[in-house]
Amino acid sequence: QVQLVESGGGLVQAGGSLTLSCAASGFSFSSFTMAWVRQAPGKGLEWVSAINYGGNTKYADSAKGRFTISRDNGKNTLYLQMNDLRSEDTGVYYCAQRGWKPETIARRGQGTQVTVSA
Repeated sequence: QVQLVESGGGLVQAGGSLTLSCAASGFSFSSFTMAWVRQAPGKGLEWVSAINYGGNTKYADSAKGRFTISRDNGKNTLYLQMNDLRSEDTGVYYCAQRGWKPETIARRGQGTQVTVSA
């Protein structure tokens, strides 16, 4: 079955960096668009970024210039490099199957917590 397992979250000071990873299994990873979404405390899901099977990427305005999505198809792993983190980036980050548009997300992992302290 499809499994998406995120890791790499943690506590970081504002201005710091984190790299999230998502280990995927149970499907043909290289053939799928993958995405990152997040949920801030008390708020709904927010689409952050997506990468398609050809390596094309797109970002939410809040992530442009600070976050970089990438994938390693040989390792079935999705990444999100996050730089210049802000307090508003705090939340649970989820890896998602599909998701070039937010409404196309098929499945999400269990999430990894990112907390940015001021």
